[in-house]
Amino acid sequence: MKQYFSTVLILSAAAAVLPAIPVYFSGKADIPSEAEERAVTEAAEEAPDEPEETAGTVTDEPYKVLDMASGEVIEVPVREYVIGAVCAEMPASFSEEALKAQAVAAHTYAERQRMREKASPTSELKGADFSNDTSKYQGYFTEEQAKQFFGDNFEPNYKKISDAADEVLDYIIMYNDEPIISAFHSMSSGKTESAENAWGASVDYLVPVDSSYDRSAPKYMDEIRYNREVLENKLETAFPDIKLGDDISSWIKVGDVSDSGTVLTVSAGDRTVSGSELRSALTLRSACFDVRFEGDEAVFTTRGFGHGVGMSQYGADAMAKDGKNWREILEHYYSGCDIKRCDLKQ
Repeated sequence: MKQYFSTVLILSAAAAVLPAIPVYFSGKADIPSEAEERAVTEAAEEAPDEPEETAGTVTDEPYKVLDMASGEVIEVPVREYVIGAVCAEMPASFSEEALKAQAVAAHTYAERQRMREKASPTSELKGADFSNDTSKYQGYFTEEQAKQFFGDNFEPNYKKISDAADEVLDYIIMYNDEPIISAFHSMSSGKTESAENAWGASVDYLVPVDSSYDRSAPKYMDEIRYNREVLENKLETAFPDIKLGDDISSWIKVGDVSDSGTVLTVSAGDRTVSGSELRSALTLRSACFDVRFEGDEAVFTTRGFGHGVGMSQYGADAMAKDGKNWREILEHYYSGCDIKRCDLKQ
């Protein structure tokens, strides 16, 4: 097994540079009626499988999850974990083919993390593959947590997600015979971002691809306003010893911007920082933003939600509604990767 990329690249979608909860939760209430359950077309259902090799490195061993509340390491069967991850990471209202794509991405993430821990254990995990701390690892619901989250809709939602996961449970996304960094995010700016621009290290398969569907997603464009006092406090908290002048309009100036719309550099007072650093400091929905000033108020307009790298969840749902199957979705967002069968026995 080859060496894995550095920790900064071992990301979950939930990580969408992301808040400590799965990224979609803060936007789920805004999902419009057109994003409700819709069956994929017959053509997508009948799309023939492509030949694939067997991914022999993948096992059916339960995942070891460190429970942060009790400090105990618990074993979670692969199927149960994948279903729980999809419950936590993607709205159940999304199309079946999008849910399948999410299941494969979630499974791939877990396998990569497990292999990474076997090669180089993280002491604080106490022998686990990952923890249930969603600020660091992929989101995951136990069945009981899913019941609490879905409420009266638990049975149909859990069955829909379970059925989708069962259809693709034997598949992993691979590149050079290793599980990939299956990064995902809520929605892009209309074109996904490269890992190099987002995190400073290039990854062959995490490169910009078209995701025009995202421009029709709920809250694709969002606006947030900060008055002088609040903006000053946030900047000084994020960047200690920053020097801000008297003119608020000089405090933030956008510099370089990528082809995908991500702000790469920003002048913040007397500092030059990255767009992602400013996004974090100001809790913006994405690093694709513009800023204007109205008197003593800064107005930020963002496009998309999340880091923009890898699979767009809203884009995946839109592709499914357009007749694409889960393979086509994954092959689109993870350029040049292979989808391989691992023959799990559950």
